[in-house]
Amino acid sequence: MAAGFTLDLILGDPHCIPHPVCLIGAGISKGEKILRRIFPKTPKGELVAGSVLAVLIILLSFAIPLGILWLCGLIHPYLRIGVEIIFCYQILAVKSLRKESMKVYPPLVQGNLPEARHWLSYIVGRDTSVLDAQRVTRAAVETVAENTSDGIIAPLFFMAIGGAPFGFFYKAINTLDSMIGYKNEKYLYFGRVAARLDDWANWIPARLSALFMLLSAVLLRMRPKNAWKIWRRDRRNHASPNSAQTEAVCAGALGLQLAGDAVYFGEVHHKPTIGDPLREIEPEDIRRANRLMTCTACIGLVVSCLLRAGILLLVHI
Repeated sequence: MAAGFTLDLILGDPHCIPHPVCLIGAGISKGEKILRRIFPKTPKGELVAGSVLAVLIILLSFAIPLGILWLCGLIHPYLRIGVEIIFCYQILAVKSLRKESMKVYPPLVQGNLPEARHWLSYIVGRDTSVLDAQRVTRAAVETVAENTSDGIIAPLFFMAIGGAPFGFFYKAINTLDSMIGYKNEKYLYFGRVAARLDDWANWIPARLSALFMLLSAVLLRMRPKNAWKIWRRDRRNHASPNSAQTEAVCAGALGLQLAGDAVYFGEVHHKPTIGDPLREIEPEDIRRANRLMTCTACIGLVVSCLLRAGILLLVHI
């Protein structure tokens, strides 16, 4: 995990190399098309089809890397270690989260709102064409805060429990939710199981992420008392039981108000706000959110490595 984490910090996700999560996403897209043709277009039929897709994708995402590591272990133990390091590196997203969110920063500073909206559209699911500069900045900060859990701490937690195969097990659940876990006409039934699985899988990691981020707010001297207050008050201000955990800490640490109404697929979704507007949000807050994320990730790595070491010790005893 530590070696994979270090590789991710240095290299990020090279676009020239096929990413396993992209393969998972392609499998979801192909599987959805096939299963929608097989099962009836009724609420029950779509629910069963979505359930079958979720089970197949999750099992394959776990079994394939497990099989690859087993075969590598038969050849040589060091080969297995090397391949698992690469797997751990591919599962994590510290540098890519920082890099993609920071693409929004320069055009905001330069006053180029169309370009800022363009780069933001790659990292959020909402309609960015209607956002002003402050809302673009707010959306970027929210993405960094939320994905601190989904993209870093949760994968570390699952890898600590069962190595890279468990990390891919989690990534499959998370990718399913990001692709089909919507409450709209198309996915209300088809994506219901995927959304519920994601809620369950992230329950513990989201709360650990919030605690690690609170500690980061102390270390970085970013209003830790306010972060604690807002987390306690607003951590449930989201339709998801998990998403507001880190958003609340981030909002409190930066002294901002996040969340609120957003447009998805042309439809306005009314959402409660998170945090208090102690000051106006500014582009520099994207940098601050990334500092908070990076510190949280490092704390998460240390705790996850200790957890993994403890589990391995118990297994050998």
